[in-house]
Amino acid sequence: MRLAATCLYVDDVPAVLDFYRRAFGFGTRFFDEALQFAELDTGGAPGAPPILSFASHRCAEVLMPGGYVRPAGGGPSGVEVAFYTDDVLAAFARAVGAGAVVIAAPKVMPWGQTVAYVRSIEGTLIGLCTPIGGASDPPNHVAD
Repeated sequence: MRLAATCLYVDDVPAVLDFYRRAFGFGTRFFDEALQFAELDTGGAPGAPPILSFASHRCAEVLMPGGYVRPAGGGPSGVEVAFYTDDVLAAFARAVGAGAVVIAAPKVMPWGQTVAYVRSIEGTLIGLCTPIGGASDPPNHVAD
């Protein structure tokens, strides 16, 4: 079994696609206008799926009849989507310039990783970070 993608359920798929393209430079891999389902190719970290998907709440109700429940109060689900970047400051500025809300400005953590947080236009919390240890690839973790 492998993780295929992460899908966020949103009110306005085209607006969210536009934001993620402008804020992070991702290309659209697939978009079904009738169903309001889309995939972005994020490039993915080594070994991770490169796909971030978006679907409308209506699409979720079609796919999961009687089983889909929107988040209380219409807010976003309690999820963080994180992206590795070698330049957190530039990625942070680009995201904010595209309309993201500042949650936490870039800072260097005690273990050497630089991190920042923004909230996207649909409300998802987005982490921007350098790989741990400053390497260009994330560390490999072996399960016990």
